Amino acid sequence: MNTTVLKRCAVAVLVALLVLPLAGAVAEWRLAAAGRSAHPMPGTLVDVGGHRLHLVREGSGGPTVVLESGSGEAASSWTAVAGELARDTTVVRYDRAGYAWSEPADGPRTGEEITAELHAALDRVGAPKPYVLVGHSMGGLYARQFAQRYPGDVAGLVLVDARPEDDARRTAPLLEGVTTATSLPPWIPATLKTLGLLRAADDTLLQGLVPPDQRREFLDVTASPSYFGTKQREADLIGRTEDAVRGRHLGDLPLRVVARGLPQDYAAAGIDTTTGAELEKIWQDGQRRMLRLSTRSRLVVAGRSGHLVPHEQPGVVVAAVREVLTEGTTRP
Repeated sequence: MNTTVLKRCAVAVLVALLVLPLAGAVAEWRLAAAGRSAHPMPGTLVDVGGHRLHLVREGSGGPTVVLESGSGEAASSWTAVAGELARDTTVVRYDRAGYAWSEPADGPRTGEEITAELHAALDRVGAPKPYVLVGHSMGGLYARQFAQRYPGDVAGLVLVDARPEDDARRTAPLLEGVTTATSLPPWIPATLKTLGLLRAADDTLLQGLVPPDQRREFLDVTASPSYFGTKQREADLIGRTEDAVRGRHLGDLPLRVVARGLPQDYAAAGIDTTTGAELEKIWQDGQRRMLRLSTRSRLVVAGRSGHLVPHEQPGVVVAAVREVLTEGTTRP
């Protein structure tokens, strides 16, 4: 092959390397823009000082059920639960700063900041007090810190397959050297999203992270430009919230601990069967340890659910919340 042909091949490869990513990025921008128009903002933006949070308020009367999402989840993850509970009382679900419709925040994404912003937002929209807090996954830690900081405003707590405060400590030796989708640096999924590769391979890349029927909205709305960085900023500082709630008792606050009945698919995350079984044992033990947080606690097992209980068995969550609503009104 002569020099001229080699040069032409090199130029063709270079052009392909430049043009294909650009084409993917343009296509992703267009699809996301169209999808965002198809998913209009369902709630309102509430100023909490320097930025605005997106809140969706449904139902009427009190107490107000406040739904706190897990890591990377938005208000839409609670749609089924909120729609049913709105028959009984006021329900508020929201996007934390930097997620979906909410504006990003300049400050650190600590539990202290997050709970202060939520409390301010609830005050500004006049949500009837007291509140029954419902926290899923990492959101359970924020719900616990909220209950500790504002005890006079809280009538009950529901922890939905919530992250125990010692889970990271107890699992660290098992996960040493293991890389999973949730431990990737944020620039990797952000780049995949920008180039359209996350959308193209959503069945693989979002498996176990986002329910299939919510992936379009996730790609069009939730995964905003600030999303991946915000998610990492929360994860980096979650240890402070774990420290804040560790060893803190909630007295006689009505509490339901809703634990998943099906184990995680650890193999899909590249974790071997033996390690996966140990991780699941630690998680389930952590759920039961949280029963010690209150003298009025009860365990509920979502027998047909994995970690995404609000999506897979919303009725179990609804029933647990209704129990707490009843107990909260009869609390001594």
